Order: sequence, then C-alpha cells, then structure tokens
Amino acid sequence: MNQKIEIYDESKVKTLSSLEHIKLRPGMYIGRMGDGSHPDDGIYVLLKEIIDNSVDEYIMGNGKRINVDINGRTAQTRDYGRGIPLGKLVDCVSQINTGAKYNTDVFQFSVGLNGVGTKAVNALSEKFTAISYRDGKYKKANFEYGKLIGEKGGDCDEPNGTFIEFTPDAKMFPNSSFDFEFIRKRLWNYAYLNGGLSLYLNGERFFSKNGLLDMIEAETGEEKLYQPMYYQEKTIEFSFTHTTNYGEQIFSFVNGQHTKDGGTHLSAFKEGMLKAVNDFAGKNYEASDVRNGIIGSVAIKLQDPVFESQTKNKLGNTDIKSWIVGTVKQAVTNFLHRNLPISEVILKKVELNEQVRKDIQAVKRLSKEKAKKMMLKIPNLRDCKYHLGDKSKKAEDTMIFLTEGQSAAGSIVSSRDVNTQAIFSLRGKPLNTYGTKFEKIYDNEELYYIMQALNIEDDMENLRYQKILIATDSDVDGLHIRNLLITFFLTFFEQLVTAGHLFILETPLYRVRNKHKAIYCYNDIEKQTAVRELGENKAEITRFKGLGEISPSEFGQFIGPDIRLISVTVDHMKGIPEMLEFFMGKNTPERRDYILKNLI
Repeated sequence: MNQKIEIYDESKVKTLSSLEHIKLRPGMYIGRMGDGSHPDDGIYVLLKEIIDNSVDEYIMGNGKRINVDINGRTAQTRDYGRGIPLGKLVDCVSQINTGAKYNTDVFQFSVGLNGVGTKAVNALSEKFTAISYRDGKYKKANFEYGKLIGEKGGDCDEPNGTFIEFTPDAKMFPNSSFDFEFIRKRLWNYAYLNGGLSLYLNGERFFSKNGLLDMIEAETGEEKLYQPMYYQEKTIEFSFTHTTNYGEQIFSFVNGQHTKDGGTHLSAFKEGMLKAVNDFAGKNYEASDVRNGIIGSVAIKLQDPVFESQTKNKLGNTDIKSWIVGTVKQAVTNFLHRNLPISEVILKKVELNEQVRKDIQAVKRLSKEKAKKMMLKIPNLRDCKYHLGDKSKKAEDTMIFLTEGQSAAGSIVSSRDVNTQAIFSLRGKPLNTYGTKFEKIYDNEELYYIMQALNIEDDMENLRYQKILIATDSDVDGLHIRNLLITFFLTFFEQLVTAGHLFILETPLYRVRNKHKAIYCYNDIEKQTAVRELGENKAEITRFKGLGEISPSEFGQFIGPDIRLISVTVDHMKGIPEMLEFFMGKNTPERRDYILKNLI
C-alpha cells in the first residue's frame, strides 16, 4: 500500500493577519458562538467588548452616559468619554496589540485588558463602523468583514466620545438574534458596578446610585433578614445579607467583568468574612455555617488581572489573597461591632445553620450503610471520562443528562461521547422538594444520587460537569418531571441555576421524510416547512412521543455539536419562593383557576 507523503516546505507555512486569525479561531477570543438563545453566546460577547471600552472611559472619569441601541441584528453604542485618538482610530479597531489599555496611566483598571475585544468584533462582523469625536473634529472608518472599505473625517459639533455600530457576520452566527432580557441583566450589572453611570438600552435607563448595595437590595427585596452590610474603597467593594433560603449566592466581579466561576478574589472574600464572624463571636464556626443563606457581591479592581480564558469567567491571580482577606475581615469586624442588633441576627442565623448541619451529619451517618447498598442496587450513573476541573480542554465540554427512564437513557448511552457526556437515569418522578428540609434528600434515592453524581453535597466548587441537562419526554409527565427537578435545584442548589449550569435538552417532536431525505423538526412551524419542502403527498410524518422512540442512530445528531439547549435562568432570587409556592405548593385550586383562565 502506497501512502501519499505530504511535502513539508516553505509553502506550507502560513502567516495569518490578526483579523484572519480571529475569523479562523473565533472561540479563542469570544468563547462559544451560539444563536443568541444563551446569555454567553457570541453576539453578547461582541456587544460586551464594545460596552466594556465605554465603561473604562467612565472608570477613568470621562463621560457619565452610554447609549446602547439594538435594531434587529445591528447594535450601536455611543459613549461620551475622551474618544479614540483620531489618527489611531483605524489601528485601534483593526490591529491587535494596538491600544491604550497597555498604558496604566491612561487606563488603570481596564476591563478589556488585552486590546483584542474591539478587533474581534470587527473581524466577526459583516459591517462595522467606528466614529471618534474629539475636540470639534471627527474620524469615521467603515469596515466589511474586517476589511477597511472607507474612512473620512473633518469638523463637527458633536461632544467628545466614541460611536460603534456592528452587525454580526451571519455566516459565523447563523440564525442569531439579540434577546433583550439578557442585555438588560448585563446592563444592570454595569450600573451596579459603576454607581452614577447612566446606561440606556433603546431609551430605557439603567442607573444605580448606591452600587452593589442596590444590587443586593434588588436580589433580596423583603426576604433579607437585616439591612445589607456595604463597604467600598478604591480597589474593592462588597455587600451582603442573609435570607432564610438554603445555599449561598455570591456574585463576583473583576474590573466590571462578572466572574461567574469565581476565583481567588471570591475565595479570599469568603475567608475574610469567616474570620471576622469567628473573631467577633469567639467561636470556630465552619464556613458553611456562616455562609448558608447568604446573598452577596464582591467587586475588585486590578491593574493586571489574570483570567483563565479570554471570556474572563474565573480569576487566577494568587498574589491578591492576603490583602482581600485582611480588608474584608477588618471591614466586617467593624460592621459587627458598630451594628450590634444586626450582629445578633447574623449569629442566630449562623447558629441555626450549625444545628442544621449537625442534624444532616447525623442523617449522613445513619444512611451511610444504606447508601452503599443502594449504590450496588442502582447503577443509574453512566459516567464520562473527563470532569469539570480536570486539566483538559474537554473539561469545559462536560455534561450530564438527567433522563426519564431506561429507554431514553439507552438511546443516549449508545450515541453519546463517552469522554464528555454522562447519563443519570431517573426511575419515575422525583420527590417534590418544595417546603421540605435539606436532610430529606438523604431519604430519597433519586435526589441523593443526583447530588452525589454532581458532587455538590458540600460545595458548588466541586461540581463535576459544566452543564446539567434535563432530558425528559415532551408530554405532561415529562414536563412534570422537568418542573420537579428545577424545583429541587432552585430550592437547595440555586447557585447552579444562577451560574448558568442548568439546561433543558431540546429534541425533535417530528421526523418528516421521503425516500431521499429526512428532516427533524422541533415545532409545528418547522414541520410544516419540511412537508412543503419534501412534498405533501410524499412526506411521511412521525411524531415522537418520547425520547426512547428515537433510535440511537438518530439520537447522536441531537446531542452532538448541533445540540439544542434551553438555558434555565432567573433574573432575581427574591421572587423564587413565591413562584415555587404557586407552581409546586399545595394551592391546587388556585393553580387550576389560573390554568382555566389562561388556557388557549
């Protein structure tokens, strides 16, 4: 057998321009691509990169207003900062390693530290326009697919600042569209982190006077046990309070970037708070005793932050720990001494948490042997090779399917990627956890092993999978199981939801085919389109009643690169108890009346 040998010479070595490299490897610069159905999809990263630059201007004391306008797939931003130096406008939006972010005299605490963001937006847009206004003059540059097609300049009467307009490349982001709710949530974060800055989305104002204190007030509402503690200085700001809920929810930020996966700053904040409470109380409470039920937020500013990826979800700086721990400990200690009535409430909450923890530990000891026996009886977890936290690129692609029954699990097992996709099969409907205590989980086989499979019994930081996918049939029973699982996570592990780890797997409802082609459809509109394409008289329509009806050979394409997921998200935790009470509580007559009034 003759094997063709490729010649390796100078002709095989390629030098890509900076924008060509972004186009070839967009994931290196903006993470996932997506279609706009998830808040981390690429089009929102593009928008964020542009707004970050405008926020940097405000941080440096220039301009108090940022306009954001979305019209279809086109986004515009206008700030009133200093404006990009006119002679460098083209370079700043098209040449990597060109910008003022490297000069700490000009940008001390920049969000867009590597000078890549705006260039990535330009490279990944079919149309991109940048205008800079400075001291009565302007410069305008137009690009298409990252290539300069025209520029002009002259005198103007516009106030200083920068205008950017872009339309994401339809080939790179097919079928993409902006979801205003995702953008609103991000703009509120900008407002909370930059008290006094006004942001406008198509005329709607986002403004915070009291920074992170306003954020915690918005998150807790009437559920807080005491008025939130608030502290601010030049490089650190934080606020927190406790509620009666389970778990902890602490939002963390670096230079305005929401670090959803935390990092050293979040760990240091937690340690400083624990030390302060223990010193004040003269006790040695465990970390979970102090933090259970807490809702807080911490934001720091660094000149040289080190993130684990271009999307900046986790901070890696190790040299900042000591000063954050010391600052937080001192500030919280002072707060506790100066607000004794609040200190009493906090210590009562901590003591209650301690007692609950000890009760759970007792349940754990009693159920330990029982748990071992159950594991032998119920092989309901088909694990994958890699897990979140492993030193592998595949770790970020890991997911676990929570499936309904053995038939559905069988289809997924046969077609999954064993490196990154795990399956946990449910036996019937799980327990409705609304109104139950945490220790009840240990008496329920299904929920106990979900918790064990995810490794979230003690801490969210040990989560084993990036995505938790609820995979149930699209019928009444399947939807009920879906609601029961969402209730379980929102009740006891709400951080999984707020951090964007929980999803619903979408699978096709119909298969429309003829002798030559099969089209899988996820709704009635797609079905009608497929029937017209294949011919009404020739098309055979199959309605999938459950996941188990889809053969393994078919199922693989629905959990592969084109997997369709619906993100389970919440805007604020403060409304969750009321929502769960209405949908999952014992108010059946009220729900029935609601359904009858709203049934179409």
